[in-house]
Amino acid sequence: MDFGNRQVMVTGGTGALGNAVVAALVEAGATCHVPYRSEAEAEHFPFRNHRQVTLHADSDLGSEQGVGALFSRAPSLWASVHLVGGFAFGPFRDLDETMLRRQIDTNLVTCALCCRAALRAFSETGAGGRIVNVAARPALEWRAGANMAAYAATKAAVAALTVALAEEVAKERVLVNAVAPSIMDTPTNRKDMPQAEFSRWPKVEEVAATILFLASPANKVTRGAIVPVYGKV
Repeated sequence: MDFGNRQVMVTGGTGALGNAVVAALVEAGATCHVPYRSEAEAEHFPFRNHRQVTLHADSDLGSEQGVGALFSRAPSLWASVHLVGGFAFGPFRDLDETMLRRQIDTNLVTCALCCRAALRAFSETGAGGRIVNVAARPALEWRAGANMAAYAATKAAVAALTVALAEEVAKERVLVNAVAPSIMDTPTNRKDMPQAEFSRWPKVEEVAATILFLASPANKVTRGAIVPVYGKV
């Protein structure tokens, strides 16, 4: 999969999955644009000084203005990978309005605004493009969303957005897909679930490999897919 001379936006690129996605993209020749909100994110980002990576500070992905400004700094965009998201766990009866709205804003609104900005960027080149979103296993298997109902609902909304948008823009040579991971093998998840069998979780590099294909020129026909990346769980 050759991304040579192709520009790719990766929101959430400073996270665990994001690091793996950026690593795969730069190895394939892409130039990556990675937004961040805090200096700590940038400081610990392993590709902060990579010649194929441009970091964009103070990127508010929850506002039209912030997203518009970010995408305006990514010329001739080929693909946009949207990894930003948030997780909430606990009984639904204990969920307050603030947390509910945060789940909606972090999971759905950021994804929708970035999808729209990507489409506008693609229209400037006329060369089509690729969008890859991130849903989650509970977005497809609702009963797996017990004690994370708001998360499951907002990720299900991301899945629905992905499929509907894929149908809408197919004639524009834009292919829109999503991956739906189960619990991924990250340092945070290992810390939060120390008794789990980590070997059964999908590795971030494995999930990144699926994202890489969906975002690549090699993907010529796959659209409207919500691809399960469950590992052995």
